[in-house]
Amino acid sequence: MTKIAPSILSADFSHLADEVKRVTDAGADYVHIDVMDGTFVPDITIGSPVVKSLRKTSDAVFDVHLMVEHPETQVESFAEAGADILTFHAEAVRHSHRIVQQIKASGCKAGIALNPGTSLAMIEELLQDLDMVLIMTVNPGFGGQRFIESQLDKIHMLFHTIKEMGFDCDIEVDGGINAKTSERVRDAGANILVAGSAIYGADDVKAAIAAIRG
Repeated sequence: MTKIAPSILSADFSHLADEVKRVTDAGADYVHIDVMDGTFVPDITIGSPVVKSLRKTSDAVFDVHLMVEHPETQVESFAEAGADILTFHAEAVRHSHRIVQQIKASGCKAGIALNPGTSLAMIEELLQDLDMVLIMTVNPGFGGQRFIESQLDKIHMLFHTIKEMGFDCDIEVDGGINAKTSERVRDAGANILVAGSAIYGADDVKAAIAAIRG
C-alpha cells in the first residue's frame, strides 16, 4: 500500500507538535522532516533539538530528509533525537557508502536522495544497501514548486532496476505531489509520497491524504 509522508515544511511552525498530530490522526504513515542548512539549499529550517522535542509528543515514523552539506556530521544527533529514517543527498557527499553504513550503525534506516538533474547511475552500486531512494520531482529548497514531468521516467527506471535485481528498497517521491500527480507517480513505481501544501493547505486533511494515497 502507498505510504503518505506529509512534509512539515508546509506546517504552521508556531504549533508544530499539533501539526504533526493533525496529520498522523488523519492517517499519515510517516512525518517528513526537511532539514535545510542554508548552504546545500538556500533556506534554513530546523535542527535535531526540534526533532527531539517532537519525538516526546509523537510515536510516528520520523522521515528525516537532510538537505545539508556534510550530512555525516548530523547523523548521530538526528538518530539520537528520534529519527527513524535518515536520507542524505548524493550530490552533497564524496563517500556515499560510508554514510549509508554510518546511518545504519546509528539504528536508522538509510535513504539517499537525487535531485532532478542527477542520474540514477550515481547510486547503482548502493542500491543493495539502501532502504529507500528519494527522487526529487522539484529542485530542493522550496515548497510549493511545480512537478517536473521528466522525473517520471527516472522513477520508472529505478522501480524496474530494483525489481530486476531483487532488492528490498522503497521509492519515495518529493515535490509537487497532489491528488493528480500522485496517480502518475504511483503508476511509475513509487510507494512513499511526500506532500506538503496539498495536505497542510487542505480544508479536510484526512480526505487529502486519502486522495493522494489513491
